[in-house]
Amino acid sequence: MIWKLKKFRTGAEASSVPVPSGLKPLFLKERGAAMMNKFASGLNDLITDVQGVRVGHSTLSNGDVQTGVTTIIPHGGNLFLEKLPAAVHVMNGFGKSSGLIQIEELGQLESPILLTNTFSVGVCTEALIEYMLADNPDIGERTGTINTVVAECNDGYLNDIRGMHVRKQHVFEALRQAESQFDLGAVGAGRGMSCYQLKGGIGSSSRLLTFAGQTFTIGALVLSNFGRLEDLVLDGRAIGRELVAAMNDADGEHRDLGSIIVVLATDLPLDARQLKRLAKRAGVGIARTGSYVGNGSGEIAVAFSTAESIAHYAETVISNRLAFHEDSMEQVFAATAEVVETAIAKSLWSAETVSGKNGCERMSLRSVLEDTGLTYDDVAIR
Repeated sequence: MIWKLKKFRTGAEASSVPVPSGLKPLFLKERGAAMMNKFASGLNDLITDVQGVRVGHSTLSNGDVQTGVTTIIPHGGNLFLEKLPAAVHVMNGFGKSSGLIQIEELGQLESPILLTNTFSVGVCTEALIEYMLADNPDIGERTGTINTVVAECNDGYLNDIRGMHVRKQHVFEALRQAESQFDLGAVGAGRGMSCYQLKGGIGSSSRLLTFAGQTFTIGALVLSNFGRLEDLVLDGRAIGRELVAAMNDADGEHRDLGSIIVVLATDLPLDARQLKRLAKRAGVGIARTGSYVGNGSGEIAVAFSTAESIAHYAETVISNRLAFHEDSMEQVFAATAEVVETAIAKSLWSAETVSGKNGCERMSLRSVLEDTGLTYDDVAIR
Protein backbone atom coordinates (compact mmCIF):
# COMPACT_ATOMS: atom_id res chain seq x y z
CA MET A 1 0.00 0.00 0.00
CA ILE A 2 1.25 3.49 -0.89
CA TRP A 3 -0.07 6.44 1.12
CA LYS A 4 -0.36 9.92 -0.29
CA LEU A 5 -0.08 12.33 2.59
CA LYS A 6 -2.22 15.40 3.11
CA LYS A 7 -0.57 18.09 5.18
CA PHE A 8 -2.09 18.65 8.61
CA ARG A 9 -1.76 22.33 9.44
CA THR A 10 0.15 23.08 12.60
CA GLY A 11 3.21 25.26 13.05
CA ALA A 12 2.60 28.62 14.68
CA GLU A 13 -0.97 27.69 15.52
CA ALA A 14 0.13 24.87 17.79
CA SER A 15 -0.18 25.26 21.55
CA SER A 16 -0.77 23.36 24.73
CA VAL A 17 -4.10 23.66 26.46
CA PRO A 18 -3.15 26.02 29.29
CA VAL A 19 -3.77 25.26 32.92
CA PRO A 20 -6.10 28.04 34.11
CA SER A 21 -4.53 30.62 36.38
CA GLY A 22 -4.61 29.53 40.01
CA LEU A 23 -5.78 26.01 39.12
CA LYS A 24 -3.55 22.95 39.03
CA PRO A 25 -4.77 19.67 37.48
CA LEU A 26 -5.42 17.41 40.48
CA PHE A 27 -4.88 13.70 40.74
CA LEU A 28 -4.74 13.37 44.54
CA LYS A 29 -8.16 14.95 44.79
CA GLU A 30 -9.12 13.39 48.10
CA ARG A 31 -6.10 15.09 49.69
CA GLY A 32 -6.20 18.28 47.69
CA ALA A 33 -2.74 17.60 46.30
CA ALA A 34 -1.44 17.70 42.75
CA MET A 35 1.67 17.49 40.64
CA MET A 36 2.87 20.71 39.08
CA ASN A 37 1.83 20.04 35.50
CA LYS A 38 2.34 22.23 32.45
CA PHE A 39 -0.55 20.72 30.48
CA ALA A 40 -4.21 20.33 31.41
CA SER A 41 -5.54 16.81 31.77
CA GLY A 42 -8.56 15.36 30.01
CA LEU A 43 -11.99 14.97 31.60
CA ASN A 44 -11.12 11.90 33.67
CA ASP A 45 -7.31 12.10 33.54
CA LEU A 46 -7.25 8.60 32.06
CA ILE A 47 -6.06 7.02 28.81
CA THR A 48 -9.74 6.58 27.94
CA ASP A 49 -10.02 10.34 27.49
CA VAL A 50 -8.85 9.42 23.99
CA GLN A 51 -12.24 8.75 22.43
CA GLY A 52 -13.00 5.09 21.78
CA VAL A 53 -10.32 3.65 24.07
CA ARG A 54 -11.59 1.30 26.80
CA VAL A 55 -9.84 -0.51 29.67
CA GLY A 56 -10.92 -3.59 31.61
CA HIS A 57 -9.53 -5.69 34.48
CA SER A 58 -9.75 -9.16 35.91
CA THR A 59 -8.22 -9.36 39.39
CA LEU A 60 -7.15 -12.53 41.22
CA SER A 61 -6.63 -11.95 44.94
CA ASN A 62 -6.61 -14.94 47.28
CA GLY A 63 -3.73 -15.52 49.67
CA ASP A 64 -0.63 -16.39 47.69
CA VAL A 65 -2.41 -15.56 44.43
CA GLN A 66 -2.12 -11.84 43.71
CA THR A 67 -2.23 -11.26 39.96
CA GLY A 68 -4.57 -10.55 37.06
CA VAL A 69 -5.16 -9.27 33.55
CA THR A 70 -5.70 -5.77 32.17
CA THR A 71 -6.84 -5.06 28.63
CA ILE A 72 -6.65 -1.89 26.54
CA ILE A 73 -9.10 -1.87 23.63
CA PRO A 74 -8.09 0.91 21.21
CA HIS A 75 -11.44 1.40 19.43
CA GLY A 76 -14.95 -0.02 19.36
CA GLY A 77 -14.79 -1.54 15.88
CA ASN A 78 -13.11 -4.62 14.46
CA LEU A 79 -9.40 -4.07 15.07
CA PHE A 80 -8.33 -6.74 12.60
CA LEU A 81 -10.29 -5.15 9.77
CA GLU A 82 -9.58 -1.57 10.87
CA LYS A 83 -6.01 -1.55 12.16
CA LEU A 84 -4.33 1.45 13.76
CA PRO A 85 -0.91 3.04 13.20
CA ALA A 86 1.32 1.89 16.04
CA ALA A 87 4.92 1.68 17.23
CA VAL A 88 7.03 0.00 19.89
CA HIS A 89 10.08 1.28 21.72
CA VAL A 90 12.16 -1.05 23.89
CA MET A 91 14.24 0.93 26.36
CA ASN A 92 15.62 -2.18 28.06
CA GLY A 93 14.68 -5.55 26.62
CA PHE A 94 14.55 -7.62 29.78
CA GLY A 95 11.05 -8.90 29.01
CA LYS A 96 8.92 -11.65 27.51
CA SER A 97 6.17 -9.75 25.72
CA SER A 98 4.59 -11.08 22.52
CA GLY A 99 3.45 -9.39 19.32
CA LEU A 100 5.98 -6.56 19.33
CA ILE A 101 8.07 -7.69 16.36
CA GLN A 102 5.27 -7.31 13.82
CA ILE A 103 4.36 -3.87 15.15
CA GLU A 104 8.00 -2.89 14.72
CA GLU A 105 7.97 -4.17 11.13
CA LEU A 106 4.54 -3.06 9.86
CA GLY A 107 3.67 -0.17 12.17
CA GLN A 108 0.17 -1.50 12.76
CA LEU A 109 -1.90 -2.65 15.75
CA GLU A 110 -4.63 -5.22 15.02
CA SER A 111 -5.66 -6.55 18.43
CA PRO A 112 -6.40 -5.30 21.94
CA ILE A 113 -3.34 -5.03 24.19
CA LEU A 114 -3.24 -7.35 27.20
CA LEU A 115 -1.10 -6.86 30.32
CA THR A 116 -0.41 -9.69 32.79
CA ASN A 117 2.35 -11.46 34.71
CA THR A 118 5.35 -13.05 32.99
CA PHE A 119 4.20 -16.68 33.12
CA SER A 120 0.68 -15.84 31.86
CA VAL A 121 1.75 -14.46 28.48
CA GLY A 122 1.03 -17.83 26.87
CA VAL A 123 -2.52 -18.31 28.13
CA CYS A 124 -3.36 -14.66 27.47
CA THR A 125 -2.07 -14.96 23.91
CA GLU A 126 -4.16 -18.07 23.30
CA ALA A 127 -7.28 -16.44 24.76
CA LEU A 128 -6.78 -13.25 22.76
CA ILE A 129 -6.38 -15.25 19.55
CA GLU A 130 -9.66 -17.05 20.30
CA TYR A 131 -11.33 -13.70 20.99
CA MET A 132 -10.20 -12.31 17.64
CA LEU A 133 -11.06 -15.49 15.71
CA ALA A 134 -14.63 -15.39 17.01
CA ASP A 135 -15.29 -12.12 15.15
CA ASN A 136 -13.13 -12.87 12.11
CA PRO A 137 -13.84 -16.22 10.42
CA ASP A 138 -11.52 -15.26 7.58
CA ILE A 139 -8.38 -15.22 9.76
CA GLY A 140 -6.16 -18.15 8.87
CA GLU A 141 -8.49 -19.21 6.06
CA ARG A 142 -9.05 -16.54 3.41
CA THR A 143 -6.44 -14.16 4.79
CA GLY A 144 -3.39 -14.15 7.06
CA THR A 145 -3.12 -14.85 10.76
CA ILE A 146 -3.52 -12.41 13.66
CA ASN A 147 -0.81 -10.59 15.60
CA THR A 148 -1.94 -10.38 19.23
CA VAL A 149 -0.10 -8.17 21.73
CA VAL A 150 0.53 -9.29 25.31
CA ALA A 151 2.97 -7.46 27.59
CA GLU A 152 4.14 -8.55 31.03
CA CYS A 153 5.91 -7.77 34.27
CA ASN A 154 7.14 -10.19 36.94
CA ASP A 155 4.85 -10.09 40.00
CA GLY A 156 6.61 -13.02 41.72
CA TYR A 157 7.39 -11.13 44.94
CA LEU A 158 3.72 -10.99 45.95
CA ASN A 159 2.20 -13.59 43.64
CA ASP A 160 2.62 -17.35 43.30
CA ILE A 161 3.79 -16.85 39.73
CA ARG A 162 4.85 -20.49 39.35
CA GLY A 163 1.26 -21.55 39.93
CA MET A 164 0.21 -19.92 36.62
CA HIS A 165 -3.24 -19.08 37.99
CA VAL A 166 -4.47 -16.85 35.14
CA ARG A 167 -6.91 -18.69 32.88
CA LYS A 168 -8.61 -17.84 29.60
CA GLN A 169 -11.78 -16.94 31.48
CA HIS A 170 -9.92 -14.10 33.19
CA VAL A 171 -8.87 -12.67 29.83
CA PHE A 172 -12.46 -12.84 28.55
CA GLU A 173 -13.66 -11.19 31.77
CA ALA A 174 -11.24 -8.28 31.34
CA LEU A 175 -12.34 -7.85 27.72
CA ARG A 176 -16.04 -7.92 28.67
CA GLN A 177 -15.58 -5.39 31.44
CA ALA A 178 -13.66 -2.85 29.38
CA GLU A 179 -15.13 0.64 29.88
CA SER A 180 -14.10 4.28 29.76
CA GLN A 181 -14.06 4.39 33.58
CA PHE A 182 -11.73 1.95 35.32
CA ASP A 183 -9.88 1.44 38.59
CA LEU A 184 -6.21 2.18 39.24
CA GLY A 185 -3.63 0.71 41.57
CA ALA A 186 -3.61 -2.90 42.76
CA VAL A 187 -6.10 -4.17 40.19
CA GLY A 188 -5.97 -6.38 37.12
CA ALA A 189 -2.42 -7.02 35.94
CA GLY A 190 -1.26 -4.57 38.61
CA ARG A 191 -2.50 -6.61 41.55
CA GLY A 192 0.88 -8.13 42.43
CA MET A 193 3.22 -5.47 41.05
CA SER A 194 5.76 -3.46 43.05
CA CYS A 195 7.00 0.02 42.25
CA TYR A 196 9.97 1.60 44.05
CA GLN A 197 9.60 -1.19 46.66
CA LEU A 198 6.11 0.08 47.38
CA LYS A 199 2.81 -1.17 46.03
CA GLY A 200 2.58 -0.32 42.34
CA GLY A 201 0.28 -1.46 39.56
CA ILE A 202 -2.00 0.32 37.13
CA GLY A 203 -1.70 4.07 36.62
CA SER A 204 -3.18 6.31 33.95
CA SER A 205 -3.33 9.95 32.94
CA SER A 206 -4.09 12.21 29.96
CA ARG A 207 -3.03 15.55 28.54
CA LEU A 208 -4.67 18.00 26.12
CA LEU A 209 -3.01 19.82 23.23
CA THR A 210 -4.43 22.29 20.72
CA PHE A 211 -3.28 22.47 17.10
CA ALA A 212 -4.90 24.54 14.37
CA GLY A 213 -7.89 25.24 16.62
CA GLN A 214 -8.52 21.54 17.38
CA THR A 215 -8.00 19.91 20.78
CA PHE A 216 -6.26 16.55 20.88
CA THR A 217 -5.54 14.08 23.68
CA ILE A 218 -2.53 12.02 24.66
CA GLY A 219 -3.26 9.27 27.19
CA ALA A 220 -0.98 6.89 29.06
CA LEU A 221 -1.56 3.68 30.98
CA VAL A 222 1.32 2.08 32.90
CA LEU A 223 1.92 -1.25 34.56
CA SER A 224 4.50 -0.15 37.13
CA ASN A 225 6.80 -2.78 38.61
CA PHE A 226 10.25 -1.18 38.86
CA GLY A 227 12.58 0.97 40.91
CA ARG A 228 14.29 1.21 44.31
CA LEU A 229 12.67 3.23 47.10
CA GLU A 230 15.80 5.31 47.64
CA ASP A 231 15.55 6.56 44.03
CA LEU A 232 11.89 7.62 44.09
CA VAL A 233 11.28 11.19 42.92
CA LEU A 234 7.86 12.84 42.99
CA ASP A 235 7.44 16.15 41.25
CA GLY A 236 11.18 16.78 41.37
CA ARG A 237 11.67 15.97 45.04
CA ALA A 238 13.78 12.98 46.07
CA ILE A 239 11.16 11.76 48.53
CA GLY A 240 12.52 8.20 48.38
CA ARG A 241 15.67 9.13 50.27
CA GLU A 242 13.59 10.82 52.94
CA LEU A 243 11.37 7.76 53.29
CA VAL A 244 14.35 5.40 53.55
CA ALA A 245 15.84 7.61 56.26
CA ALA A 246 12.54 7.84 58.13
CA MET A 247 12.06 4.05 57.90
CA ASN A 248 15.70 3.41 58.96
CA ASP A 249 15.92 1.00 56.03
CA ALA A 250 19.65 0.96 55.37
CA ASP A 251 19.60 -2.73 54.39
CA GLY A 252 16.95 -2.49 51.67
CA GLU A 253 17.13 -3.86 48.14
CA HIS A 254 19.98 -2.49 46.04
CA ARG A 255 19.07 -3.64 42.52
CA ASP A 256 16.26 -2.55 40.23
CA LEU A 257 14.81 -5.92 39.20
CA GLY A 258 11.37 -4.87 37.97
CA SER A 259 9.82 -3.64 34.75
CA ILE A 260 7.32 -1.15 33.40
CA ILE A 261 4.97 -1.35 30.44
CA VAL A 262 3.74 1.97 29.03
CA VAL A 263 0.79 2.15 26.64
CA LEU A 264 0.32 5.50 24.88
CA ALA A 265 -2.84 6.43 22.97
CA THR A 266 -3.55 9.60 21.03
CA ASP A 267 -6.06 10.98 18.55
CA LEU A 268 -3.35 13.06 16.89
CA PRO A 269 -2.84 11.94 13.27
CA LEU A 270 0.63 10.48 13.82
CA ASP A 271 2.15 7.85 11.57
CA ALA A 272 4.11 4.84 12.83
CA ARG A 273 7.44 6.67 12.64
CA GLN A 274 6.13 9.58 14.68
CA LEU A 275 4.53 7.19 17.16
CA LYS A 276 7.95 5.59 17.58
CA ARG A 277 9.35 9.00 18.47
CA LEU A 278 6.45 9.45 20.91
CA ALA A 279 7.11 6.07 22.54
CA LYS A 280 10.75 7.00 23.07
CA ARG A 281 9.68 9.95 25.25
CA ALA A 282 8.03 7.55 27.69
CA GLY A 283 11.55 7.02 28.98
CA VAL A 284 11.73 10.68 29.98
CA GLY A 285 8.64 10.31 32.14
CA ILE A 286 10.02 7.13 33.71
CA ALA A 287 13.34 8.81 34.48
CA ARG A 288 11.61 11.78 36.08
CA THR A 289 10.33 9.46 38.82
CA GLY A 290 13.89 8.40 39.63
CA SER A 291 14.55 5.30 37.53
CA TYR A 292 17.90 4.71 35.88
CA VAL A 293 16.54 1.67 33.96
CA GLY A 294 18.29 -1.14 35.81
CA ASN A 295 19.98 -4.16 34.25
CA GLY A 296 17.13 -6.53 35.10
CA SER A 297 14.31 -4.08 34.48
CA GLY A 298 12.33 -4.30 31.24
CA GLU A 299 11.01 -0.95 29.96
CA ILE A 300 8.72 -1.18 26.93
CA ALA A 301 6.39 1.40 25.41
CA VAL A 302 3.62 0.76 22.86
CA ALA A 303 1.98 3.76 21.16
CA PHE A 304 -0.98 3.96 18.80
CA SER A 305 -3.11 6.62 17.11
CA THR A 306 -6.88 6.44 16.72
CA ALA A 307 -7.05 9.33 14.24
CA GLU A 308 -7.32 7.13 11.16
CA SER A 309 -7.62 3.38 10.70
CA ILE A 310 -5.90 1.21 8.12
CA ALA A 311 -8.20 -1.15 6.23
CA HIS A 312 -7.17 -4.81 6.15
CA TYR A 313 -8.90 -5.21 2.82
CA ALA A 314 -7.83 -2.11 0.90
CA GLU A 315 -10.17 -0.89 -1.83
CA THR A 316 -7.35 1.01 -3.54
CA VAL A 317 -3.59 0.70 -3.69
CA ILE A 318 -3.10 4.38 -2.86
CA SER A 319 -4.78 6.04 0.13
CA ASN A 320 -4.89 9.65 1.30
CA ARG A 321 -3.97 10.18 4.93
CA LEU A 322 -3.45 13.13 7.25
CA ALA A 323 0.12 14.13 8.03
CA PHE A 324 1.18 15.86 11.24
CA HIS A 325 3.93 18.43 10.75
CA GLU A 326 7.21 17.42 12.36
CA ASP A 327 7.93 20.89 13.73
CA SER A 328 4.94 20.60 16.07
CA MET A 329 6.14 17.40 17.75
CA GLU A 330 7.90 19.49 20.41
CA GLN A 331 4.74 20.03 22.46
CA VAL A 332 3.70 16.43 21.88
CA PHE A 333 6.97 15.17 23.35
CA ALA A 334 6.67 17.44 26.39
CA ALA A 335 3.11 16.29 27.07
CA THR A 336 4.11 12.64 26.68
CA ALA A 337 6.88 12.90 29.26
CA GLU A 338 4.49 14.58 31.68
CA VAL A 339 1.60 12.15 31.19
CA VAL A 340 3.83 9.12 31.78
CA GLU A 341 5.35 10.65 34.92
CA THR A 342 1.87 11.35 36.30
CA ALA A 343 0.57 7.88 35.41
CA ILE A 344 3.41 6.31 37.40
CA ALA A 345 2.72 8.56 40.38
CA LYS A 346 -0.98 7.64 40.21
CA SER A 347 -0.14 3.93 40.16
CA LEU A 348 1.64 4.44 43.48
CA TRP A 349 -0.93 6.71 45.04
CA SER A 350 -3.95 4.61 44.00
CA ALA A 351 -2.58 1.28 45.22
CA GLU A 352 -3.51 -0.29 48.54
CA THR A 353 -1.16 -2.29 50.75
CA VAL A 354 -1.12 -5.92 49.58
CA SER A 355 0.09 -9.06 51.37
CA GLY A 356 0.74 -12.12 49.26
CA LYS A 357 3.00 -15.13 48.76
CA ASN A 358 4.80 -16.38 51.87
CA GLY A 359 3.53 -13.38 53.83
CA CYS A 360 5.43 -10.89 51.68
CA GLU A 361 3.95 -7.39 51.73
CA ARG A 362 4.18 -4.20 49.73
CA MET A 363 2.94 -1.13 51.54
CA SER A 364 1.09 1.61 49.75
CA LEU A 365 2.71 5.02 49.40
CA ARG A 366 -0.03 6.51 51.57
CA SER A 367 0.59 3.96 54.34
CA VAL A 368 4.33 4.61 54.30
CA LEU A 369 3.76 8.34 54.55
CA GLU A 370 1.48 7.83 57.52
CA ASP A 371 3.82 5.39 59.26
CA THR A 372 6.85 7.64 58.85
CA GLY A 373 4.99 10.67 60.14
CA LEU A 374 5.39 12.64 56.94
CA THR A 375 2.27 14.63 56.19
CA TYR A 376 0.79 14.86 52.73
CA ASP A 377 1.87 18.50 52.59
CA ASP A 378 5.46 17.36 53.15
CA VAL A 379 5.70 15.50 49.85
CA ALA A 380 6.16 17.25 46.56
CA ILE A 381 2.99 15.99 44.91
CA ARG A 382 1.38 19.28 45.74
